[in-house]
Amino acid sequence: MHGNLNGGRRRGAASSVDFYRRVPKDLTEATTLGAFMSLCAMLLMALLFSAETFAFARSKISTEIALDDNTDPQIQLNFNVTLFDLHCDYVSVDVWDVLGTNKQNVTKNIEKWQVDAEGNRRSFSGRNRETRELRYEEHEETLEELHENGVHVTEISSQAHFDEFVKEHEMSFINFFAPWCMWCQRLHPTWEKFAEEVDAEGMPVGVANVDCVSQIDICRKESIQAFPTLRWYEEGQFQQPPYKSDRTVSAFVSFAQRKLELNAKFKDWSKKSDGKTKEEYRQLYNVAENPGCQVSGTLMVNRVPGNFHIEAKSKNHNLNAAMTNLTHRVNHLSFGEMGKIQSRQVKRALKQVPESLQQFTPLDNKMYHTSKFHQAYHHYIKVVSTHLNIGSGASYMPTLYQFLEQSQVVSYSEVNVPEARFSYDLSPMSVVVSKTGRKWYDYLTSLSAIIGGTFTTLGLIDAVLYKVFKPKKL
Repeated sequence: MHGNLNGGRRRGAASSVDFYRRVPKDLTEATTLGAFMSLCAMLLMALLFSAETFAFARSKISTEIALDDNTDPQIQLNFNVTLFDLHCDYVSVDVWDVLGTNKQNVTKNIEKWQVDAEGNRRSFSGRNRETRELRYEEHEETLEELHENGVHVTEISSQAHFDEFVKEHEMSFINFFAPWCMWCQRLHPTWEKFAEEVDAEGMPVGVANVDCVSQIDICRKESIQAFPTLRWYEEGQFQQPPYKSDRTVSAFVSFAQRKLELNAKFKDWSKKSDGKTKEEYRQLYNVAENPGCQVSGTLMVNRVPGNFHIEAKSKNHNLNAAMTNLTHRVNHLSFGEMGKIQSRQVKRALKQVPESLQQFTPLDNKMYHTSKFHQAYHHYIKVVSTHLNIGSGASYMPTLYQFLEQSQVVSYSEVNVPEARFSYDLSPMSVVVSKTGRKWYDYLTSLSAIIGGTFTTLGLIDAVLYKVFKPKKL
């Protein structure tokens, strides 16, 4: 008897802490309203359970700003730019930065392609080589001494004179020069001796000079971009390309003879010495050229503010600033080792990153047109390191570089040659892109809150509605 009493007391003490006390079934009452609210509760809990599970299974991309801990001394710059009115012979890529680096006419890892009027590649113009310096001929006599026995080069005095000269001579060889050009000054005695040789041989070739300072309209009409420019005309029409070989009397005479032998009227002037056929000469000297160039490659630049610029420059010419047009299209510009071709790992990671966070090539396929001479676009670029902490191999992910840019037209004085400049500066901050997900305990807590909250809320609503709609006793 005493044992039963103690056991009952223990059970009573244990049941006193029961949070889930049950109401006897004979004291409960089932109603249609309660059944409806129960169905609503189950549907709502199922909907919230599905949404919470989907949110738990789905990861979220987040970004944060941190100090850039990149210690690499240099960064790779990848570019591909098409210039629509500048010949590859005159294209120069220069690099400058605040540390004092000043590289002129970079040729390593740089390719040049001649392009057509639409900017499509047509012929390869060179890679990894310096422009060859043309050979000049030194003369004991001055130009004035050579003129003592007569002037053999015709000086063009007007546009009408130029038109008449090229029409009067079925073949004509014309030197477009500027008096201040040092290369033109070195050429004058040689050009006069060449004209004497033409007269002595009786060649049916007119030799002339055009001063592009006094006859600026002629040179503008002929689109002369550099001095000296030597052009061959037949029946009044310029025969592309311009002369590009050595500037000696023998080289000029050989060139004129080859041109003559390609013409059926003057085939008797043929003096072949190298065994080339007429078709081979025609391929060498009658190839039309469009004054456009696509230059591409990679540059290793210091991680400090600097710029690389594309301008007209030549070892054998002085550029005509009045005729330099740097209209260009940026086909590609990026920073980093990956360039335009990315690894599979990077491509998979980038698929998870929103496009708004992928400013790796904002300049690609953009056109920058200048309608006036003495103008060029300058591009100002702020480069930001980007680290992708996404996927299992995040620790081996290469550093990518996003950048923001602003472009504006800059005007130059008439004596300065314009340049397409790309100024860059690296931010001391970096962007860290991470993939984050919810913890399992957070998920379970949310599920418990959904079940408890839904059950309690709809229970309260059910109680209120029951009180309102419960029939009153008479």
